[in-house]
Amino acid sequence: MPRLIGLDVGTSSVKGIAIDEAGTVLRIAERGYPLSTPHPGWAEQDPEDWVRAAVAVLEELDGDQADGIGLAGQMHGLVALDEDDRPLRPAILWNDGRTQAQCDEIEALVGRDRLLSLTGNRALAGFTAPKLLWLREHEPEVYARIRHVLLPKDYVRLRLCGELATDVSDASGTLLFDVAAREWSAELVATLGIDPSWLPVALESVAVSGRTPAGVPVAAGAGDQAAGALGVGVVRETGVGGGVSVVLGTSGVVFAARDAYACDPDGAVHAFCHAVPDAWHVMGVMLSAAGSLAWLQTVAAPGVSNDAQLAEAAAWDPGAEGLLFAPYLAGERTPHADPAARGMFAGLTLRHDRGALVRAVVEGVAFALADGLDRVAALGARPTVARVSGGGARSRLWLQIVASVLDLTLERTAVDEGAAYGAALLGGVAGGVYPSAEAAATACVVVADTVSAPPGWTARYAALRPGFSALYEADRALRG
Repeated sequence: MPRLIGLDVGTSSVKGIAIDEAGTVLRIAERGYPLSTPHPGWAEQDPEDWVRAAVAVLEELDGDQADGIGLAGQMHGLVALDEDDRPLRPAILWNDGRTQAQCDEIEALVGRDRLLSLTGNRALAGFTAPKLLWLREHEPEVYARIRHVLLPKDYVRLRLCGELATDVSDASGTLLFDVAAREWSAELVATLGIDPSWLPVALESVAVSGRTPAGVPVAAGAGDQAAGALGVGVVRETGVGGGVSVVLGTSGVVFAARDAYACDPDGAVHAFCHAVPDAWHVMGVMLSAAGSLAWLQTVAAPGVSNDAQLAEAAAWDPGAEGLLFAPYLAGERTPHADPAARGMFAGLTLRHDRGALVRAVVEGVAFALADGLDRVAALGARPTVARVSGGGARSRLWLQIVASVLDLTLERTAVDEGAAYGAALLGGVAGGVYPSAEAAATACVVVADTVSAPPGWTARYAALRPGFSALYEADRALRG
């Protein structure tokens, strides 16, 4: 029986999953590594940590016996390599915020409208191109030695099978890629003064990018969000789950597959290539979804489980008697594109307890996701159903709140292993087990249950939403 492996090179660990051709999980393995923050707002990692973790995970999953391996991973990170293909410095990650000046420089050089037309995205601090410009300005001796540039999962590929390659979904997040044409943008590369020879070949996600020493084919793979969407069956615009997925992870994502390229004229949502040939996706991203609840647990409920916190929240009615929370703990992307945005509670009274705070946090996350859904839906039909995944999807209360605020029926799949599962499906295509990514999803992804809004909740949250929207304007006024 075929054995397929997916690796997700995440921010805190490499997660690996082995499945059979029916999508049944055979084994899961994970290895963690540290995150370095040498200065406020910086986030870096040693690429060799990813390789050590990936090798250990593959050994535990019997990777040399696999029929195919797929790669997924954190997007936007910069791995700068020398002439011997060795990292010149720690990788600068997606959640590193040091490059706002370079983002402003890019938009001034290229023009915001032209940048959006080429890449589908505004210049944001997390993206790859601003990091290169930062290196050129602040570490010129490192910049002068660059010979190749890779994204995190692609450095793991280099070490596994000796190939310099990426995929079109991950390349879409570099701000150097013509997303509509699915190729590197010669115009952008020239305008920013970047050597085009540094950039790896960009393959479709299902393509074979190389082979391990044991001869196992390795799929080009995908960025974590595209792989995660494939893993819950969101492949095409008119397909299952309304072509939409909602991810309740540390960050929150509203992901919509598109059969044709679409771009938000304001750049409030991202436009990337999907992990499926001739498909794209638009994506609204909030930076602190389940991360908001983790923060509250750290400061107000150490040692209290998520289940216990959410049980306390369930004792409160929708709206928690006027308590609102803005989840902008690390700035925000959609719809504000404001790295300086800050979180806040509003409406606190002596009656509010920890359960009320938890409820307000979950509701605030749902309101922020609704902002993203509005912008995503403006680029296509508004969905009535969506697939849901991520740690927050394990809580029925959280799903009821999200379903109510977004006015969607949410479908949970039988397997929710995120990007690693989607990567395994891509490995199956590369290994010849499935003829296409669509066929892989059809064969493996099964809906386990659905969650809808309880009676009256949708109307209640619709009435509360203007108050939530006012929190951001209040924050802007406080910041002057």
